[in-house]
Amino acid sequence: MGISFNTANLLNGNGINVGAVVSEVQTAQSGQLTAWQGDVTTLQTQSKAISGINTDLSNLAAAVTGFSTGALTAVTASSSLSAVVTAAATSGATAAIYNVVVTGLATTGTLYTDSLASTTSSLLTNGAATGNLAFQIGGTSGTTENIAITAGSNDTLATLAKSINTQSASSNWGVTASVVTDASGSRLAIYSTATGAPGALAITANTTSLTFQPPVGGTNAQISINGIPYSSTTNTVTGAIPNVTLSLTSADPATPVTITVGPNTTAINNTINNFVTEYNTVISDLNTQFAFNVATNSEGPVGTDSALRILQSTLLGNISFATSDATSVSSGLTNLAALGIDLNSDGTLTVNQVATYDAQGNVTHPAFPEVLAANPNGVANFFRNSATTGFADNLSTVLNSLTDPYSGVLNADLASNNSQQTSLNTEITNFQAQLATQKIQLEAEFSQVNATLEQYPYLLLEVTQVLASGGSSSTTPVSTTSTNTTPTTGTAL
Repeated sequence: MGISFNTANLLNGNGINVGAVVSEVQTAQSGQLTAWQGDVTTLQTQSKAISGINTDLSNLAAAVTGFSTGALTAVTASSSLSAVVTAAATSGATAAIYNVVVTGLATTGTLYTDSLASTTSSLLTNGAATGNLAFQIGGTSGTTENIAITAGSNDTLATLAKSINTQSASSNWGVTASVVTDASGSRLAIYSTATGAPGALAITANTTSLTFQPPVGGTNAQISINGIPYSSTTNTVTGAIPNVTLSLTSADPATPVTITVGPNTTAINNTINNFVTEYNTVISDLNTQFAFNVATNSEGPVGTDSALRILQSTLLGNISFATSDATSVSSGLTNLAALGIDLNSDGTLTVNQVATYDAQGNVTHPAFPEVLAANPNGVANFFRNSATTGFADNLSTVLNSLTDPYSGVLNADLASNNSQQTSLNTEITNFQAQLATQKIQLEAEFSQVNATLEQYPYLLLEVTQVLASGGSSSTTPVSTTSTNTTPTTGTAL
Protein backbone atom coordinates (compact mmCIF):
# COMPACT_ATOMS: atom_id res chain seq x y z
CA MET A 1 0.00 0.00 0.00
CA GLY A 2 1.36 3.43 -1.02
CA ILE A 3 1.63 6.59 1.06
CA SER A 4 -0.50 9.62 0.07
CA PHE A 5 -0.50 13.25 1.20
CA ASN A 6 -3.13 15.97 1.24
CA THR A 7 -1.63 18.47 -1.23
CA ALA A 8 -3.45 21.47 0.23
CA ASN A 9 -2.19 20.72 3.69
CA LEU A 10 1.34 20.21 2.48
CA LEU A 11 1.47 23.80 1.15
CA ASN A 12 0.26 25.58 4.29
CA GLY A 13 3.70 25.80 5.87
CA ASN A 14 3.24 23.15 8.52
CA GLY A 15 5.26 20.57 6.62
CA ILE A 16 4.87 16.86 7.34
CA ASN A 17 5.11 14.62 10.41
CA VAL A 18 8.50 13.03 9.65
CA GLY A 19 8.23 10.35 12.40
CA ALA A 20 4.79 9.24 11.25
CA VAL A 21 5.86 9.09 7.59
CA VAL A 22 8.95 7.01 8.39
CA SER A 23 6.91 4.69 10.62
CA GLU A 24 4.35 4.09 7.87
CA VAL A 25 7.03 3.40 5.30
CA GLN A 26 8.68 0.80 7.57
CA THR A 27 5.38 -0.73 8.63
CA ALA A 28 4.59 -1.43 5.01
CA GLN A 29 7.94 -3.25 4.70
CA SER A 30 7.83 -5.23 7.98
CA GLY A 31 5.17 -7.76 7.04
CA GLN A 32 7.87 -10.38 6.51
CA LEU A 33 9.25 -9.67 9.98
CA THR A 34 5.85 -10.38 11.52
CA ALA A 35 5.58 -13.62 9.55
CA TRP A 36 9.03 -14.76 10.70
CA GLN A 37 8.24 -13.96 14.32
CA GLY A 38 5.05 -15.98 14.03
CA ASP A 39 7.01 -18.89 12.61
CA VAL A 40 9.42 -18.74 15.56
CA THR A 41 6.52 -18.80 18.03
CA THR A 42 5.06 -21.83 16.26
CA LEU A 43 8.42 -23.63 16.33
CA GLN A 44 8.83 -22.88 20.04
CA THR A 45 5.38 -24.33 20.76
CA GLN A 46 6.22 -27.43 18.73
CA SER A 47 9.60 -27.79 20.45
CA LYS A 48 7.94 -27.68 23.88
CA ALA A 49 5.45 -30.38 22.86
CA ILE A 50 8.15 -32.62 21.38
CA SER A 51 10.42 -32.13 24.41
CA GLY A 52 7.57 -33.14 26.72
CA ILE A 53 6.94 -36.36 24.83
CA ASN A 54 10.69 -37.03 24.66
CA THR A 55 10.88 -36.71 28.45
CA ASP A 56 7.95 -39.11 28.75
CA LEU A 57 9.83 -41.53 26.52
CA SER A 58 12.97 -41.32 28.69
CA ASN A 59 10.86 -41.99 31.79
CA LEU A 60 9.39 -45.05 30.08
CA ALA A 61 12.90 -46.29 29.25
CA ALA A 62 13.86 -45.90 32.93
CA ALA A 63 10.76 -47.83 33.99
CA VAL A 64 11.66 -50.69 31.65
CA THR A 65 15.19 -50.69 33.05
CA GLY A 66 13.57 -51.33 36.42
CA PHE A 67 12.74 -54.85 35.22
CA SER A 68 16.45 -55.69 35.29
CA THR A 69 17.14 -54.57 38.87
CA GLY A 70 15.83 -57.79 40.40
CA ALA A 71 12.45 -56.32 41.27
CA LEU A 72 10.61 -59.13 39.48
CA THR A 73 12.52 -61.77 41.42
CA ALA A 74 12.36 -59.93 44.73
CA VAL A 75 11.43 -62.09 47.71
CA THR A 76 10.22 -61.27 51.17
CA ALA A 77 9.98 -63.06 54.49
CA SER A 78 7.33 -62.49 57.13
CA SER A 79 6.96 -63.65 60.73
CA SER A 80 3.77 -64.67 62.50
CA LEU A 81 5.16 -63.29 65.78
CA SER A 82 7.66 -60.47 65.36
CA ALA A 83 7.95 -60.06 69.13
CA VAL A 84 9.93 -63.33 69.11
CA VAL A 85 11.67 -63.36 65.71
CA THR A 86 11.64 -61.36 62.47
CA ALA A 87 12.99 -62.38 59.07
CA ALA A 88 14.45 -60.71 55.97
CA ALA A 89 14.99 -62.44 52.63
CA THR A 90 17.46 -61.64 49.87
CA SER A 91 17.51 -62.60 46.20
CA GLY A 92 17.76 -66.36 45.77
CA ALA A 93 15.60 -67.31 48.74
CA THR A 94 13.22 -70.15 48.00
CA ALA A 95 9.53 -69.82 48.66
CA ALA A 96 8.74 -71.97 51.69
CA ILE A 97 7.21 -71.98 55.17
CA TYR A 98 9.36 -72.63 58.25
CA ASN A 99 8.52 -73.38 61.89
CA VAL A 100 10.93 -71.60 64.21
CA VAL A 101 11.18 -72.01 68.00
CA VAL A 102 13.44 -69.67 69.98
CA THR A 103 14.57 -71.47 73.12
CA GLY A 104 17.14 -68.90 74.26
CA LEU A 105 18.85 -65.70 73.14
CA ALA A 106 22.57 -65.11 72.78
CA THR A 107 23.78 -63.13 75.79
CA THR A 108 26.86 -61.15 76.75
CA GLY A 109 29.07 -62.40 79.60
CA THR A 110 29.04 -60.57 82.93
CA LEU A 111 31.24 -60.63 86.05
CA TYR A 112 30.37 -58.70 89.19
CA THR A 113 31.60 -58.49 92.78
CA ASP A 114 29.92 -58.39 96.16
CA SER A 115 29.00 -54.94 97.38
CA LEU A 116 31.54 -52.72 99.12
CA ALA A 117 30.71 -49.88 101.45
CA SER A 118 33.42 -47.58 100.05
CA THR A 119 34.48 -46.82 96.47
CA THR A 120 37.69 -45.14 97.55
CA SER A 121 39.19 -47.78 99.87
CA SER A 122 42.11 -49.86 98.61
CA LEU A 123 41.24 -53.31 97.26
CA LEU A 124 44.66 -54.70 98.19
CA THR A 125 44.85 -57.03 101.18
CA ASN A 126 46.90 -56.61 104.38
CA GLY A 127 48.51 -53.39 103.20
CA ALA A 128 50.04 -55.03 100.12
CA ALA A 129 51.55 -52.67 97.58
CA THR A 130 50.54 -54.73 94.55
CA GLY A 131 47.95 -57.27 93.48
CA ASN A 132 46.65 -59.14 90.49
CA LEU A 133 43.33 -59.78 88.77
CA ALA A 134 42.97 -62.06 85.73
CA PHE A 135 39.89 -63.08 83.75
CA GLN A 136 39.26 -65.33 80.80
CA ILE A 137 37.25 -64.19 77.75
CA GLY A 138 35.59 -66.70 75.44
CA GLY A 139 35.38 -69.77 77.65
CA THR A 140 38.02 -72.41 78.19
CA SER A 141 39.41 -71.94 74.69
CA GLY A 142 39.47 -68.17 75.04
CA THR A 143 42.19 -65.74 76.10
CA THR A 144 43.19 -64.72 79.60
CA GLU A 145 43.91 -61.08 80.35
CA ASN A 146 45.79 -59.86 83.41
CA ILE A 147 45.33 -56.63 85.35
CA ALA A 148 48.29 -55.59 87.53
CA ILE A 149 47.06 -53.56 90.51
CA THR A 150 49.29 -50.99 92.24
CA ALA A 151 48.50 -49.14 95.46
CA GLY A 152 47.62 -45.52 94.86
CA SER A 153 47.18 -46.12 91.10
CA ASN A 154 44.32 -48.51 90.36
CA ASP A 155 43.50 -50.11 93.70
CA THR A 156 39.98 -48.68 94.21
CA LEU A 157 36.73 -49.62 92.46
CA ALA A 158 36.70 -46.45 90.35
CA THR A 159 40.39 -46.51 89.39
CA LEU A 160 40.32 -50.25 88.69
CA ALA A 161 37.30 -49.90 86.38
CA LYS A 162 39.10 -47.09 84.54
CA SER A 163 42.28 -49.17 84.25
CA ILE A 164 40.35 -52.15 82.79
CA ASN A 165 38.64 -49.94 80.20
CA THR A 166 41.91 -48.32 79.18
CA GLN A 167 43.71 -51.63 78.67
CA SER A 168 40.70 -53.22 76.96
CA ALA A 169 40.51 -50.38 74.45
CA SER A 170 44.22 -50.44 73.66
CA SER A 171 44.51 -54.24 73.46
CA ASN A 172 41.03 -55.02 72.09
CA TRP A 173 39.97 -57.30 74.96
CA GLY A 174 36.30 -56.83 74.17
CA VAL A 175 35.18 -55.95 77.73
CA THR A 176 33.98 -52.85 79.57
CA ALA A 177 34.00 -52.19 83.32
CA SER A 178 31.94 -49.90 85.53
CA VAL A 179 31.09 -49.26 89.16
CA VAL A 180 27.46 -50.06 89.99
CA THR A 181 25.96 -48.44 93.09
CA ASP A 182 22.65 -49.33 94.73
CA ALA A 183 21.14 -49.44 98.22
CA SER A 184 23.47 -52.24 99.29
CA GLY A 185 26.66 -50.40 98.30
CA SER A 186 28.98 -50.40 95.25
CA ARG A 187 30.36 -53.23 93.16
CA LEU A 188 32.63 -53.75 90.16
CA ALA A 189 30.89 -55.06 87.03
CA ILE A 190 32.70 -56.33 83.93
CA TYR A 191 30.77 -56.95 80.68
CA SER A 192 31.83 -58.58 77.43
CA THR A 193 31.01 -56.76 74.21
CA ALA A 194 30.49 -60.02 72.28
CA THR A 195 27.45 -62.25 72.67
CA GLY A 196 27.35 -66.01 72.95
CA ALA A 197 30.27 -68.25 73.85
CA PRO A 198 32.86 -65.71 72.55
CA GLY A 199 31.63 -63.33 75.26
CA ALA A 200 31.74 -65.78 78.18
CA LEU A 201 33.76 -64.42 81.14
CA ALA A 202 35.45 -66.14 84.10
CA ILE A 203 37.85 -65.05 86.85
CA THR A 204 41.08 -67.09 86.77
CA ALA A 205 43.15 -65.20 89.34
CA ASN A 206 42.37 -62.74 92.13
CA THR A 207 44.77 -61.51 94.85
CA THR A 208 42.53 -58.57 95.86
CA SER A 209 39.89 -58.31 98.56
CA LEU A 210 37.16 -58.43 95.92
CA THR A 211 34.75 -61.36 95.95
CA PHE A 212 33.24 -62.24 92.54
CA GLN A 213 29.88 -63.91 92.04
CA PRO A 214 29.61 -66.81 89.53
CA PRO A 215 29.74 -65.59 85.90
CA VAL A 216 26.47 -64.75 84.17
CA GLY A 217 25.61 -64.97 80.44
CA GLY A 218 27.98 -65.67 77.59
CA THR A 219 25.65 -68.27 76.13
CA ASN A 220 24.69 -68.97 72.51
CA ALA A 221 21.23 -68.48 71.09
CA GLN A 222 19.33 -71.74 70.82
CA ILE A 223 16.65 -72.18 68.14
CA SER A 224 15.07 -74.95 66.13
CA ILE A 225 13.89 -74.69 62.51
CA ASN A 226 11.42 -77.34 61.41
CA GLY A 227 12.65 -79.40 64.37
CA ILE A 228 16.35 -79.08 63.57
CA PRO A 229 18.36 -77.42 66.39
CA TYR A 230 20.68 -74.50 65.67
CA SER A 231 23.09 -72.60 67.88
CA SER A 232 24.20 -69.04 67.16
CA THR A 233 26.71 -66.81 68.89
CA THR A 234 24.55 -63.77 67.99
CA ASN A 235 20.85 -63.02 67.84
CA THR A 236 21.18 -62.41 64.10
CA VAL A 237 21.06 -65.86 62.54
CA THR A 238 22.28 -66.37 58.98
CA GLY A 239 22.78 -69.61 57.10
CA ALA A 240 20.12 -71.59 58.91
CA ILE A 241 17.67 -70.74 56.10
CA PRO A 242 19.43 -70.02 52.78
CA ASN A 243 19.30 -66.32 51.86
CA VAL A 244 17.15 -65.54 54.89
CA THR A 245 18.32 -63.67 58.01
CA LEU A 246 16.52 -64.24 61.30
CA SER A 247 16.60 -61.57 64.00
CA LEU A 248 15.85 -63.03 67.45
CA THR A 249 13.98 -60.67 69.75
CA SER A 250 12.92 -62.78 72.70
CA ALA A 251 12.88 -66.41 73.85
CA ASP A 252 9.57 -68.28 73.91
CA PRO A 253 10.17 -72.04 73.87
CA ALA A 254 6.44 -72.79 74.01
CA THR A 255 5.45 -70.78 70.94
CA PRO A 256 6.45 -71.86 67.43
CA VAL A 257 6.74 -68.96 64.99
CA THR A 258 5.84 -69.32 61.32
CA ILE A 259 8.31 -67.75 58.88
CA THR A 260 6.88 -67.44 55.35
CA VAL A 261 9.24 -66.83 52.44
CA GLY A 262 7.76 -65.90 49.05
CA PRO A 263 7.73 -63.41 46.17
CA ASN A 264 7.69 -59.74 47.13
CA THR A 265 4.40 -59.01 45.41
CA THR A 266 4.48 -55.37 46.53
CA ALA A 267 7.80 -54.73 44.79
CA ILE A 268 6.72 -56.66 41.69
CA ASN A 269 3.38 -54.82 41.44
CA ASN A 270 5.15 -51.49 41.87
CA THR A 271 7.51 -52.32 39.01
CA ILE A 272 4.65 -53.38 36.70
CA ASN A 273 2.43 -50.43 37.61
CA ASN A 274 5.27 -47.94 37.18
CA PHE A 275 5.92 -49.31 33.68
CA VAL A 276 2.22 -49.14 32.74
CA THR A 277 1.92 -45.58 34.10
CA GLU A 278 4.91 -44.31 32.12
CA TYR A 279 3.80 -46.11 28.95
CA ASN A 280 0.27 -44.70 29.24
CA THR A 281 1.70 -41.20 29.71
CA VAL A 282 3.58 -41.42 26.39
CA ILE A 283 0.58 -42.80 24.51
CA SER A 284 -1.85 -40.29 26.04
CA ASP A 285 0.40 -37.36 25.11
CA LEU A 286 0.67 -38.68 21.56
CA ASN A 287 -3.12 -39.10 21.37
CA THR A 288 -3.54 -35.48 22.51
CA GLN A 289 -1.45 -34.27 19.58
CA PHE A 290 -3.41 -36.36 17.08
CA ALA A 291 -6.86 -35.44 18.44
CA PHE A 292 -8.78 -33.05 16.14
CA ASN A 293 -9.99 -29.88 17.85
CA VAL A 294 -13.29 -28.76 16.28
CA ALA A 295 -13.01 -25.30 17.86
CA THR A 296 -9.61 -24.58 16.28
CA ASN A 297 -10.17 -26.85 13.26
CA SER A 298 -6.75 -28.39 13.82
CA GLU A 299 -4.72 -31.09 15.58
CA GLY A 300 -2.15 -30.47 18.32
CA PRO A 301 0.94 -28.31 17.65
CA VAL A 302 2.84 -31.32 16.28
CA GLY A 303 -0.11 -33.46 15.20
CA THR A 304 1.16 -33.50 11.63
CA ASP A 305 4.72 -34.41 12.61
CA SER A 306 5.55 -37.73 10.94
CA ALA A 307 8.11 -38.52 13.65
CA LEU A 308 5.31 -38.83 16.20
CA ARG A 309 3.41 -41.22 13.95
CA ILE A 310 6.54 -43.34 13.67
CA LEU A 311 6.95 -43.29 17.44
CA GLN A 312 3.34 -44.27 18.08
CA SER A 313 3.47 -47.10 15.55
CA THR A 314 6.75 -48.40 17.00
CA LEU A 315 5.46 -48.43 20.58
CA LEU A 316 2.17 -50.12 19.71
CA GLY A 317 4.00 -52.73 17.67
CA ASN A 318 6.34 -53.59 20.52
CA ILE A 319 3.63 -53.61 23.18
CA SER A 320 2.04 -56.45 21.19
CA PHE A 321 5.33 -58.37 21.39
CA ALA A 322 5.03 -62.12 21.96
CA THR A 323 8.06 -64.02 23.25
CA SER A 324 9.09 -67.34 21.77
CA ASP A 325 11.05 -68.31 24.87
CA ALA A 326 10.40 -72.00 25.57
CA THR A 327 9.74 -71.50 29.29
CA SER A 328 7.20 -68.75 28.61
CA VAL A 329 5.55 -70.76 25.85
CA SER A 330 5.20 -73.81 28.11
CA SER A 331 3.61 -71.69 30.85
CA GLY A 332 1.33 -69.87 28.42
CA LEU A 333 2.76 -66.50 29.47
CA THR A 334 3.86 -65.25 26.05
CA ASN A 335 2.34 -61.75 25.93
CA LEU A 336 1.01 -59.03 28.19
CA ALA A 337 -2.61 -60.14 27.76
CA ALA A 338 -1.72 -63.59 29.13
CA LEU A 339 -0.43 -61.89 32.28
CA GLY A 340 -3.61 -59.88 32.74
CA ILE A 341 -2.33 -56.63 31.21
CA ASP A 342 -4.70 -55.57 28.43
CA LEU A 343 -4.17 -53.21 25.49
CA ASN A 344 -7.06 -50.73 25.26
CA SER A 345 -8.58 -49.30 22.08
CA ASP A 346 -6.74 -45.98 22.60
CA GLY A 347 -3.37 -47.74 22.87
CA THR A 348 -3.04 -47.49 26.65
CA LEU A 349 -2.62 -50.45 29.02
CA THR A 350 -4.72 -51.66 31.96
CA VAL A 351 -3.54 -54.04 34.69
CA ASN A 352 -6.53 -56.24 35.40
CA GLN A 353 -7.22 -56.75 39.09
CA VAL A 354 -10.26 -59.00 38.66
CA ALA A 355 -10.51 -61.84 36.12
CA THR A 356 -13.44 -62.04 33.69
CA TYR A 357 -14.99 -65.21 32.30
CA ASP A 358 -17.14 -66.25 29.36
CA ALA A 359 -20.42 -68.16 29.56
CA GLN A 360 -18.56 -71.47 29.73
CA GLY A 361 -16.45 -70.32 32.66
CA ASN A 362 -13.28 -69.85 30.64
CA VAL A 363 -11.01 -66.96 31.57
CA THR A 364 -11.23 -64.20 28.95
CA HIS A 365 -9.14 -61.64 30.81
CA PRO A 366 -6.91 -63.01 33.60
CA ALA A 367 -6.16 -60.95 36.71
CA PHE A 368 -2.50 -60.04 37.12
CA PRO A 369 -2.42 -60.65 40.91
CA GLU A 370 -3.71 -64.20 40.33
CA VAL A 371 -1.21 -64.89 37.56
CA LEU A 372 1.62 -63.57 39.73
CA ALA A 373 0.56 -65.67 42.73
CA ALA A 374 0.29 -68.82 40.60
CA ASN A 375 3.55 -68.45 38.64
CA PRO A 376 5.90 -65.69 39.87
CA ASN A 377 8.88 -67.21 38.07
CA GLY A 378 6.91 -67.35 34.82
CA VAL A 379 6.03 -63.66 35.12
CA ALA A 380 9.67 -62.75 35.72
CA ASN A 381 10.81 -64.95 32.83
CA PHE A 382 8.35 -63.28 30.43
CA PHE A 383 9.92 -59.87 31.07
CA ARG A 384 13.57 -60.92 31.43
CA ASN A 385 15.25 -64.25 30.71
CA SER A 386 18.75 -65.62 30.33
CA ALA A 387 18.44 -65.63 26.53
CA THR A 388 17.50 -61.91 26.58
CA THR A 389 14.38 -62.66 24.53
CA GLY A 390 11.89 -61.35 27.07
CA PHE A 391 9.42 -58.52 26.67
CA ALA A 392 11.56 -56.03 28.60
CA ASP A 393 14.72 -57.18 26.80
CA ASN A 394 13.10 -56.40 23.45
CA LEU A 395 11.51 -53.12 24.54
CA SER A 396 14.76 -51.87 26.12
CA THR A 397 16.54 -52.28 22.79
CA VAL A 398 13.79 -50.36 20.99
CA LEU A 399 13.66 -47.55 23.55
CA ASN A 400 17.45 -47.17 23.55
CA SER A 401 17.22 -46.55 19.82
CA LEU A 402 14.28 -44.15 20.14
CA THR A 403 15.98 -42.10 22.86
CA ASP A 404 19.47 -42.03 21.31
CA PRO A 405 20.83 -38.48 21.80
CA TYR A 406 21.73 -38.18 18.12
CA SER A 407 19.64 -40.59 16.06
CA GLY A 408 16.60 -40.89 18.34
CA VAL A 409 13.45 -40.00 16.38
CA LEU A 410 12.44 -37.11 18.68
CA ASN A 411 15.94 -35.86 19.38
CA ALA A 412 16.51 -35.61 15.62
CA ASP A 413 13.19 -33.78 15.37
CA LEU A 414 14.23 -31.35 18.11
CA ALA A 415 17.60 -30.75 16.43
CA SER A 416 15.82 -29.83 13.18
CA ASN A 417 13.41 -27.57 15.05
CA ASN A 418 16.24 -25.78 16.86
CA SER A 419 18.09 -25.33 13.57
CA GLN A 420 15.04 -23.69 12.00
CA GLN A 421 14.61 -21.41 14.98
CA THR A 422 18.26 -20.37 14.78
CA SER A 423 17.98 -19.57 11.07
CA LEU A 424 14.79 -17.56 11.54
CA ASN A 425 16.19 -15.65 14.49
CA THR A 426 19.25 -14.78 12.39
CA GLU A 427 16.99 -13.53 9.58
CA ILE A 428 14.96 -11.49 12.07
CA THR A 429 18.08 -9.95 13.62
CA ASN A 430 19.52 -9.03 10.22
CA PHE A 431 16.22 -7.60 9.00
CA GLN A 432 15.78 -5.53 12.17
CA ALA A 433 19.30 -4.15 11.65
CA GLN A 434 18.37 -3.19 8.08
CA LEU A 435 15.21 -1.44 9.27
CA ALA A 436 17.21 0.49 11.88
CA THR A 437 19.65 1.70 9.19
CA GLN A 438 16.81 2.55 6.82
CA LYS A 439 15.04 4.51 9.55
CA ILE A 440 18.03 6.82 9.94
CA GLN A 441 18.22 7.36 6.20
CA LEU A 442 14.48 8.01 5.84
CA GLU A 443 14.42 10.45 8.75
CA ALA A 444 17.23 12.46 7.13
CA GLU A 445 15.53 12.50 3.70
CA PHE A 446 12.05 13.40 4.95
CA SER A 447 13.47 16.04 7.30
CA GLN A 448 14.90 17.82 4.21
CA VAL A 449 11.57 17.54 2.45
CA ASN A 450 9.84 18.86 5.54
CA ALA A 451 12.15 21.90 5.72
CA THR A 452 11.40 22.73 2.07
CA LEU A 453 7.65 22.42 2.57
CA GLU A 454 7.77 24.68 5.61
CA GLN A 455 9.42 27.45 3.47
CA TYR A 456 6.89 27.17 0.68
CA PRO A 457 4.30 29.82 1.94
CA TYR A 458 7.04 32.44 2.34
CA LEU A 459 8.49 31.77 -1.09
CA LEU A 460 5.00 32.00 -2.61
CA LEU A 461 4.34 35.31 -0.82
CA GLU A 462 7.58 36.79 -2.07
CA VAL A 463 6.77 35.80 -5.63
CA THR A 464 3.29 37.27 -5.27
CA GLN A 465 4.68 40.60 -4.01
CA VAL A 466 7.18 40.77 -6.81
CA LEU A 467 4.49 40.18 -9.39
CA ALA A 468 2.20 42.74 -7.72
CA SER A 469 4.86 45.45 -7.91
CA GLY A 470 5.38 44.86 -11.56
CA GLY A 471 8.70 43.21 -11.05
CA SER A 472 10.32 46.20 -9.30
CA SER A 473 13.55 45.24 -7.66
CA SER A 474 13.04 47.80 -4.98
CA THR A 475 10.35 45.74 -3.31
CA THR A 476 11.39 44.68 0.19
CA PRO A 477 11.71 40.90 0.27
CA VAL A 478 9.55 38.95 2.65
CA SER A 479 11.36 36.98 5.31
CA THR A 480 11.46 33.30 4.44
CA THR A 481 12.45 32.18 7.89
CA SER A 482 10.03 29.49 9.02
CA THR A 483 8.03 30.19 12.12
CA ASN A 484 7.19 26.49 12.50
CA THR A 485 8.81 25.48 15.76
CA THR A 486 7.91 21.82 15.33
CA PRO A 487 9.02 20.90 11.85
CA THR A 488 8.86 17.13 12.46
CA THR A 489 5.27 17.18 13.64
CA GLY A 490 3.67 18.97 10.76
CA THR A 491 0.71 17.96 8.64
CA ALA A 492 -0.50 14.45 9.27
CA LEU A 493 -0.60 11.99 6.42
